[in-house]
Amino acid sequence: MAATAKCMSAKTASVESIEPHTITRYAPGDNDVAFDIKYCGICHTDVHFVKNDMGFSQYPMTPGHELAGVVTAVGSKVTKLKVGDKVGVGCMVDACTTCKSCTKLEEQYCGGGSVFTYGGVTKYGRAGPDGQPTHGGYSDKMVVNDRFAIKIPDSAELDKCAPLLCAGITMYDPLVRHGAGPGVKVGVIGIGGLGQMGVRIAAAMGCEVTAISTTASKEAEAKAIGAKNFVVSTDADQMTAAAALGLDMILDTVSANHEIMPYAGMLDAAGKYICIGLTTAPFSIAAPALLFSQKTIQGSLIGGTKATQEMIDFCCEKGIYPAIQVIPATDIIATLKKLDEKNDSVVRYVIDCATIPAA
Repeated sequence: MAATAKCMSAKTASVESIEPHTITRYAPGDNDVAFDIKYCGICHTDVHFVKNDMGFSQYPMTPGHELAGVVTAVGSKVTKLKVGDKVGVGCMVDACTTCKSCTKLEEQYCGGGSVFTYGGVTKYGRAGPDGQPTHGGYSDKMVVNDRFAIKIPDSAELDKCAPLLCAGITMYDPLVRHGAGPGVKVGVIGIGGLGQMGVRIAAAMGCEVTAISTTASKEAEAKAIGAKNFVVSTDADQMTAAAALGLDMILDTVSANHEIMPYAGMLDAAGKYICIGLTTAPFSIAAPALLFSQKTIQGSLIGGTKATQEMIDFCCEKGIYPAIQVIPATDIIATLKKLDEKNDSVVRYVIDCATIPAA
């Protein structure tokens, strides 16, 4: 049956408008999984969506696309999960399932448009009645189609797993796609809650990792989690010297508007510059910087269901988790404000969903 869920939802395009709210989760069908959300990570994208930076936000909005919890019910056709299992949900809850991308289990690039875990609108019949807004993980309950439910190993710590459902897969997918492994040189720009996972995962894959940050004080932390080199991007001499690194790929996680031209010189011939941070201003780059070296610039968006399950298994097996800080629901607004200004901590914030109050 349908269940009432406690949430923390934005009522307007301001993080300060977030307050206790109540929604009704749809009744689970034969292919659905219901679960209690124990923890939900906070992503910088939550700030963009709440503030309507992309121009399509709807209110009230319940953010959160890094959900980790425990299964309370499964439909009659669900086979991969059972009551009591640990489960996660990332950025998507539905897709068309029939387009070229979906048939490759890369639903994030669905030709018809994937349905986001929050801030989306249901349209394929697998995330509740069509035409309804989706609500995310700043909540205590969730229902999801089993295709988009990620099984978390029994031995894993749920609070540490929550950020993997976005930060983990966002970094894992481009690394795997572009051949990360022993001997490959990877640069990570922005050593915050997202970038730290890029450093950890790339290092675990055997890559030589260069951490790139505006904050010199992050060097010790970056090297402690796997970086071999550290570059302060505001230091002109260090940036000039960094061209000799000859990076095979750069993962740019910065969510604030910035220029990429200064970083492109750090790539080797045929190197790949991969844009991951969600920015709103266009980039500019001189054509010769690409033409004379076969460098490429491309984007990467999370990962599909297959890659996400592989990432969870990989990270849990190797003990690759982000540094986290668990917060009560009362700290959500202050935390989002901190992320909106600048995240100067190598940490991912995680909500203890048991602290969400009734509306």
